[in-house]
Amino acid sequence: MLTLVQGSTVLQGFGVDDAPLLHADAAVLVGDGIVQAVGPAAELRRAHPDATLLGGADTVVMPGLVNAHHHVGLTPLQLGSPDHPLELWFASRLALRDVDLRLDTLFSAFEMIGSGVTTVQHLHSRAPGSPEQVLAAAAAVTGAYREVGMRASYSLALRDQNRLVYADDQDFVARLPEALRPDMADYFRRFTMPLAQQVEVFHALRARHVADPLVQVQLAPANLHWLSNTALHTAAELAAQTGAPMHMHLLETPYQKAYARRRTGGSAFRFIERLGLAGPQLTLGHGVWMTEEDIERCAHSGTRLCHNCSSNFRLKSGMAPVNRFRAAGIPVALGIDEAGINDDRDMLQEMRLVLRAHREPGIDAPHPSPAAVLRMATEHGAATTPFAGRIGQLRPGMAADLVLLDWKAVTWPYQSPDLPLVDVLVQRARPAAIRAVMIGGEVVYRDGRFTRIDRDAVLAELAAQLARPLTAAEEARRVMAAAVMPHVRRFYDGYLDGLGDEPHYRPSGRA
Repeated sequence: MLTLVQGSTVLQGFGVDDAPLLHADAAVLVGDGIVQAVGPAAELRRAHPDATLLGGADTVVMPGLVNAHHHVGLTPLQLGSPDHPLELWFASRLALRDVDLRLDTLFSAFEMIGSGVTTVQHLHSRAPGSPEQVLAAAAAVTGAYREVGMRASYSLALRDQNRLVYADDQDFVARLPEALRPDMADYFRRFTMPLAQQVEVFHALRARHVADPLVQVQLAPANLHWLSNTALHTAAELAAQTGAPMHMHLLETPYQKAYARRRTGGSAFRFIERLGLAGPQLTLGHGVWMTEEDIERCAHSGTRLCHNCSSNFRLKSGMAPVNRFRAAGIPVALGIDEAGINDDRDMLQEMRLVLRAHREPGIDAPHPSPAAVLRMATEHGAATTPFAGRIGQLRPGMAADLVLLDWKAVTWPYQSPDLPLVDVLVQRARPAAIRAVMIGGEVVYRDGRFTRIDRDAVLAELAAQLARPLTAAEEARRVMAAAVMPHVRRFYDGYLDGLGDEPHYRPSGRA
């Protein structure tokens, strides 16, 4: 069965210097979940008169967006954790409630798809218990994405140390008052799985999804402070053996830069580069505190970056030097992380935030164009996933992941035709203008409704579950989080002393 997706304009992708490849009065021919052709609408209609029609006049068709860095459904703020600086936020999150993983995943999937996201990089960083329990948690998350029809790159974070502060778990517990130690030690035990078992889980997940058209598995070495040298070597070896891409948090905050200096005597990036992790298979999440030398070495190695603008603002992490990344030739993807600036997963809003945040002062100062930002959210995001080369553009042979925008809704009541279409799209499109979202050739969202699942029923079930009183375990964690917070804060007192003496220290996070 063929579908002809027609638009007054089709954005196929991008060419040299981020130039958008636009086709007027065009259509995308879709069959077997794949783009079969892109061309003049009239010609494709004549050639395929029996094709189902979608779209039409006043419709803009574009590639599906990619949220290249995502963790959870209900946001930490919804569950009671304020936007502390990242290192304190980890402690605050100890108090988060237990949420059904299927419902939680669907909640954020609704928001993402409703803003044009067709693929998500799901970095599952908190899964307690045995390998069997962890695999069951993974099944709940990936099953939810499959249920709603969303494409997902899934990973369980590889992590074997320093689960709360940037020091050994046992050493931190020993610093606590005696009354706090048993509960904190028990919490750490719940999230402590031997490295060998984590590797087994990775292989089991890969085998489970090897032929899955919607879900693929990749590696996620969590961050330098969360990984021993052995774990870092293991991640590099697994990537070499399997060809799986990797996504790794790095240099998100100045405290992480200080940790790297204490542990390695120098740069976090230089250290992982020496261990064999750098290269085109690796995407670094954040990279806010990279030095000029780090940026140059990152570009030379072909390593990619994922910019999480909202998260960096909300958690006081700093301003990533995105203009320097781009000037060095580093492909930059976009991620919404835990939540966007509006505490949701509106990728259209995230693009506008990135566009505005990196307009440096000065008439000729660097800044990303709207087209560059949209490319970050499509093609560059796609390249960070196992679906690289199959999504991110609308070319024959690629997956039919696309979004239809009601152009009248975008431009109402007036928009000057003198401005480029992509400039208007990035700066004015809102989720309300999205008429349909197609993933793998299937329309999963149309006119505000999901075709596979009842959103209202899911949200009602989620609300009902969270309306119950706190369980004894949830209340105990809430008490523990409040009690441990002063000790976490005290751990970082003076942690940045001496960092300002380094030649590349950037108090604002800017290059």
